[in-house]
Amino acid sequence: MSIKTIHHLSHTDLDGYSCQLVMKYTPYKLHNYNANYGAEVKQKLDMILENIIKSDNNKATILITDLNLTADESRWLNNEVNKLNENKKDITITLLDHHGSGEDSSNKYGWYYLDTERCATKITYDYVKEHFEFDEPSWMNKFVNIVNAVDLWKMEDHDNFEYGKVCMRLVTETRELNKVMFADVDNNYKISLLHEATKYIDQPSAPIVLDENIHKIKKEFFKIDKDGTLDNLATKFIVGLLGEARDEKTIYYKGYRGFLSYGIGNTSIVGNGFLLAYPEYDFIVDVSYRGTMSLRANNKVSVSQISKEWANGGGHPNAAGGRIIGFKEQYRYDKVKTQIQRIIDEKESRAGDLEYKQES
Repeated sequence: MSIKTIHHLSHTDLDGYSCQLVMKYTPYKLHNYNANYGAEVKQKLDMILENIIKSDNNKATILITDLNLTADESRWLNNEVNKLNENKKDITITLLDHHGSGEDSSNKYGWYYLDTERCATKITYDYVKEHFEFDEPSWMNKFVNIVNAVDLWKMEDHDNFEYGKVCMRLVTETRELNKVMFADVDNNYKISLLHEATKYIDQPSAPIVLDENIHKIKKEFFKIDKDGTLDNLATKFIVGLLGEARDEKTIYYKGYRGFLSYGIGNTSIVGNGFLLAYPEYDFIVDVSYRGTMSLRANNKVSVSQISKEWANGGGHPNAAGGRIIGFKEQYRYDKVKTQIQRIIDEKESRAGDLEYKQES
């Protein structure tokens, strides 16, 4: 295979992440993306195309696994790639999926491979062995069969099915990281957990052993130095990620420096941890997927007043909240920041000053 760079978009479940685990054992430069169905697919494909355009590498492939594209999405992607190729890029598309709803697109486009008899992980595994360079580990075939058993609900394949159920929960109940704010780290986290799960496959009572070790596996990922509870380890890890992203995620409002996060949650712990670790910030605001805001400060500014001005909200000087009317859920951080920046610009253009003096 001459393609050296692969932009791999996959689903957000066990089957989707397992496709990316398979690809981890190819020698190509991989850029992983994940999406659920709906608007998220289009936004992630937009991101892939933008990254390809910005890249100095003119040769790449877009690999899509465990996601079926609608007829409109398929036509749009095919046209966009054709435009890139007309402008001296060399981009190919490969889609490997098992959802029957993609049949119309598979009949129209040669790059759309559909097989309803195998899960996407098994399709990807078989495709990779035939078309890519592949350094297959000894456990891979058994793991692929485990995913196939649970994804297609083959209960008769009892051992694989039971182990697959635990692996499925390992992915679906793993919410410590935010996949919009920390897409690459979250992807690495989930693939790392699945990789750890492969180490227990051949043990007696393997599903029980894996189930009992999930907490330990998660803690090991977040452990930086000393041990602690999973909550504390994850909080410290997340605060560190927020700190590394300061350049991109800093906002200013009437001279005060703030940090904008999206969908982090647990603002009382994570937000206050961030403000203690980075005292140059006056406030932090976390916007949820539904547009609710949670703001925290550390005696430098009244976030109650900010919340009132931004969203007619309120609360206490150091802890407040509100809801942004008309907020549109996004799957890319840059689009969230654009919405919030629009609010900031609008409010700052109006007369009036914040009452920043904290009550004693």
